[in-house]
Amino acid sequence: MIPGLSWGIPFAGVLLSVALFPLVAPRLWHRRMGVILAGWTLILVASEVVFAGFPAGFHLVWHAFLVEYLPFVVLLLALFTAGGGILLEGGPWGRPGGNTLLLAIGVALAGVMGTTGVSMVLIHPLLRANAHRRRRAHLVVFFIILVANAGGATTPLGDPPLYLGFLQGIPFTWPLRHLSVPMLTLALPLLAAFWLVDRHLAARDNPPGPRKPLRLRGEINILLVGVVVAAVLAQGVWAPGEVALLGVPIGIERLVAIGVMLAVVAASLALTPRAVREGNLFTWEPMAEVGKLFAAIFITITPVLAMLAAGFDGPFAPLLRLVTRADGSPEPLAYFWLTGLLSAFLDNAPTYLVFFRMAGDDPAVLAGTLADTLLAISAGAVFFGALTYVGNAPNLMLRSIAAHRGIRMPGFFGYMGWACLLLLPGFLLLSILFFP
Repeated sequence: MIPGLSWGIPFAGVLLSVALFPLVAPRLWHRRMGVILAGWTLILVASEVVFAGFPAGFHLVWHAFLVEYLPFVVLLLALFTAGGGILLEGGPWGRPGGNTLLLAIGVALAGVMGTTGVSMVLIHPLLRANAHRRRRAHLVVFFIILVANAGGATTPLGDPPLYLGFLQGIPFTWPLRHLSVPMLTLALPLLAAFWLVDRHLAARDNPPGPRKPLRLRGEINILLVGVVVAAVLAQGVWAPGEVALLGVPIGIERLVAIGVMLAVVAASLALTPRAVREGNLFTWEPMAEVGKLFAAIFITITPVLAMLAAGFDGPFAPLLRLVTRADGSPEPLAYFWLTGLLSAFLDNAPTYLVFFRMAGDDPAVLAGTLADTLLAISAGAVFFGALTYVGNAPNLMLRSIAAHRGIRMPGFFGYMGWACLLLLPGFLLLSILFFP
């Protein structure tokens, strides 16, 4: 049975809670965030139990936890722990030119390490080098847009939607060959804009101290981040079968990957000197906050994704018809904007998969004759994730890390306003150049 729009109310409640509570009741949200999110989750689960029975309610929660949330959260935990154990001191960061260089390095590395991995590694040296600055929120906003989102467009390792495309049969090098130019078209003007903004704000702040030589500590964690990246890639090429846990099937490779991630966490904690984590002001609170929030999101988003997956038979049919021309051929411009806008508020990975299937579900055709359509779906899923804090996994993590360092970050709508101001001109340019 296809759920109706009313089943999306708990998910909408989660998003509105994230957006409004920090504005109208910040103290309540800080103290009772988990309770509020659990309330919306229980509304959905209780409704499922009432209308479909206890087994259906249990299956909804267990499937979301085992198949979606657990692999996601242990991946995030491993990268958060290993990234927090890499201490990069000195260097040119802390000045507009150096900050811009660090963002550019992050964009380049995101396609290799993944947006989450490189974000957890580079956010600490960026914020530490700019600790003397009074206004630092713009550093994190641009970092989220460029490093945590746009930079992941060049390989399947960079962002989850592209990894899903790789699993569906899209060649590994396809994103590099087709998305590099759109990524640079978006990123280069943003890097220039960041340099101008940072130079303007730096002129009003105290000058940085004398430049120190570049020094790296916690090197073992670079190897551990590499282990995480290898484990993610291995899941796409190794498929030993499935096992059923309490009635829910899950791939053995995913269970092995979960074990690898937990081993990375244990190794990082055991092998990293305490002084390294203290140098990064490492705390578990950002991980705890993101873990609670995404637990609620992954459960309450289930019926919304089911509506979207229903295609032209579901409640989203009027929107989905926009991606098809009168002659039945796909409309790349509509695919770009619709995939993107939905990815900004829903999980961009399943959103990518829905539109991938709607465009034909044939990887050979999509990577060949319909390459412009696949380009539109891929670019929308990757680039639009920066429009909101919930558009991509690292966004909220970075916001939380910054907040725990004493940076006054914009709220949900404030960030979305800045992101729209910075990104929409670039999206319009991409539309003109690549989806005419």
